[in-house]
Amino acid sequence: MLSVASHRLVAAVTLAASTVWVAACGRDEPLTFAPAPAASATGPIVVHEPPKLTSIETGKLDAHGRELRVACVTCHGVRDAGAPFPEQASDLREFHNGLVVDHGKLACPSCHLPSGGGEPRLRLADGTVLPTRDTMTLCAQCHGKKHSDYQRGVHGGMNGYWDLSRGGRLRNHCVDCHDPHVPKYQPSRPVLPPRDRTIGEASHG
Repeated sequence: MLSVASHRLVAAVTLAASTVWVAACGRDEPLTFAPAPAASATGPIVVHEPPKLTSIETGKLDAHGRELRVACVTCHGVRDAGAPFPEQASDLREFHNGLVVDHGKLACPSCHLPSGGGEPRLRLADGTVLPTRDTMTLCAQCHGKKHSDYQRGVHGGMNGYWDLSRGGRLRNHCVDCHDPHVPKYQPSRPVLPPRDRTIGEASHG
């Protein structure tokens, strides 16, 4: 094991050798070092926008087998601007009857504003009005730790590249995985793997 004095001697010899080598190269000024340039971020980061932010399922399919949806503003846009705004899910009479809300002690006006005959809107705790598409900002005001983890790629999942110089990245939205009205994951059972008829039963243990 080298002593502190030995380490200093090795460092001095290394520095002297570097100086001699630089002098031999004909340099009059000392070398300066800088960090390598960062790779240019060319790939976009796209956050998936679930259709449920701006439309609702109808339970029907179109002629091509795609799910038919109705824009929120279709119904909310014709609502009387003076109609009373529901305080709790049990007060819902006109739209979203039977909606279950289990999100702490939040009531409807904690996050929603009366649509007033237009596109539904959200509100932050400080009164800032947001379009429904901006749900992630609303979630982040209370779930800051999860949002911070999301920003770092730890929470929420993604597809694509960490290194954006190699390609883009697609991120999930909060409501891709969480129901905003009942955000806690509900009990579920794992799905059994598909049965492969070409593999004998004996090979499955």
